[in-house]
Amino acid sequence: MIKTLLEDIDSPADLKRLRPDELTRVASEIRRRIIETVSVTGGHLASSLGAVELAIALHYIFNAPMDRIIWDVGHQAYAHKILTGRRKEFGTLRQAGGVSGFPRPAESVYDAFGVGHSSTSISAALGMASGRDLAGASNRVIAVIGDGSLTAGLAFEGLNQAGHLKKDVIVVLNDNEMSISKNVGALSAFLSRKVTGRYAIMLKKEIESFISSIPRIGGRIMNIAKKAEDAMITFFTPGMLFEGLGFHYIGPVDGHDIDALLNAFTAIGELNGPVLLHVLTKKGKGYPPAEEDPAAFHGPGPFVVETGKAKKPSPVSYTNVFSGALVEIAERDRRVVAITAAMPEGTGLSTFAERFPERFFDVGIAEQHALVFAAGLAKEGFVPVTAIYSTFLQRAYDEVFHDVCLQNLPVILALDRAGLVGQDGATHHGLFDIAYLRHIPNMSVAAPKDEAELRQLLYSAVQYRRPIAIRYPRGSCTGIDITAPLKEIPFGSSEILRQGADAVILAIGTMVAPAIEAAEALERKGIRAGVVNCRFIKPLDEALILREAGRTGAVITVEEHALAGGFGSAVAELLADNGISVPIRRLGVPDEFIEHGTQEEQRAMLGLTAAGIEAAVSAMVATAGKSGVKAS
Repeated sequence: MIKTLLEDIDSPADLKRLRPDELTRVASEIRRRIIETVSVTGGHLASSLGAVELAIALHYIFNAPMDRIIWDVGHQAYAHKILTGRRKEFGTLRQAGGVSGFPRPAESVYDAFGVGHSSTSISAALGMASGRDLAGASNRVIAVIGDGSLTAGLAFEGLNQAGHLKKDVIVVLNDNEMSISKNVGALSAFLSRKVTGRYAIMLKKEIESFISSIPRIGGRIMNIAKKAEDAMITFFTPGMLFEGLGFHYIGPVDGHDIDALLNAFTAIGELNGPVLLHVLTKKGKGYPPAEEDPAAFHGPGPFVVETGKAKKPSPVSYTNVFSGALVEIAERDRRVVAITAAMPEGTGLSTFAERFPERFFDVGIAEQHALVFAAGLAKEGFVPVTAIYSTFLQRAYDEVFHDVCLQNLPVILALDRAGLVGQDGATHHGLFDIAYLRHIPNMSVAAPKDEAELRQLLYSAVQYRRPIAIRYPRGSCTGIDITAPLKEIPFGSSEILRQGADAVILAIGTMVAPAIEAAEALERKGIRAGVVNCRFIKPLDEALILREAGRTGAVITVEEHALAGGFGSAVAELLADNGISVPIRRLGVPDEFIEHGTQEEQRAMLGLTAAGIEAAVSAMVATAGKSGVKAS
């Protein structure tokens, strides 16, 4: 078996020992390793395949970790991880205790900044460059940001201040004309207009060829000609925008041509002040299935390398059910419109977009704008359904408060991936939405126990004509029938699923099913535990909860959410405010960040399973009995 060059690379220092003409072979070997690993573990494939040469060139020219390299979002950083001492462990990608799917400073000194949400890299890089200057150091700071991330306002806030401060900072714009889905918006059109991309590279080469063909051209005239060339390229490319923001603009450069990248990074080393290098890459580069459908290979599960087909058929997910229900509702009600922040596939809105293109809006990676835009639509009599991953709504907190709730506008927040999300880990869990939404006046929050209830809650939310968030999990559904006619659920109502006398389990969302299973196991032990599908976190069904708490004498709340400020806290506040003094035990996520692993592993670790609930109820009833608290 032929030994690979990659086998001897355990740090950037090993990479630097290679000749430049060997780096293309290293790129091929890295791609093979990424494809083989992600086909087993799942992960962010297309974006990482598109940035392999870029990672190689960065580590070949610069001196990390002294030079800080910040990967925006981090979807594209697998090659970086392989080159920086994690090659041998890369097979554990996104597994419990293994390599994280995102750059993580606790994992490696080469991960200069923790990332996972988009558009933070430029601001972080500018802060680090300012800190470097205050400390009197001289290292380089490089931010690598995709053109999709550049649609967020935060990126331009960073660019604006960088141009003002004139710090030595390098921004690499990795332009592949995509974020997760195809980019949208005027900025994307500007970056991708006809004369940029490959056409700009051709234009640049033709101008250079013309200048060099002029016989006996003098040095002074050559300088004038070069400046004219640069001005023309800047005018016909996005360079005009970045030069206007105070950056030296270089590019566009072919991001898969290692020699061109090495030359560009070397040239940048001679410049002072902020520099933007515009690099053109192809998502999925080197793996035909990913090149043909980069959106499908953004974050695939395990797949067969030879065909690109999933190893297991994709089960029906809550996202699928939401997608179908929204189309069904919109068929009946022309007021319903849908909004996404650059994720029509991820949120299930691509079907809606095909059926109702005039009522569908993709605002790009701009959650703040999405919420204010939704508020404007609501003001004009429409019912906007804004589908956003729970973790990303955090970036639009003020807009929920100021623009939606303060005006009491009927904006529906469809919070996908609420709860534990598995292998994406701490940056992507949707564990905080209840806490930061339930204290805002006029906001309501609900969580369906299954896919059938998701349909009914979505339909009901359209009828309520008020701000409401519906949170639902990542993953497959229960498989129950969902063909029942759509019917409005009474606002703020819960339902008793099982009567009990010794304790009552108050559960929401994904925790309802294990609560029922726990109650059945407890009954076999002689403990009669009731189960309530509370369904609404705000408003709580106060009368029912107070009655069941007083009747059973013991309350257990269960939620797939942070305990601080969550559903259990709301129940405890309700009991305290009404002078109900009964034992209460809250099950949920403690005050810590939960690392990557499967959802099943995470729930088991936190006791958010039937066995965990059963153990908690058993202990509570036993303690209540010993203390003389009446539980029946």
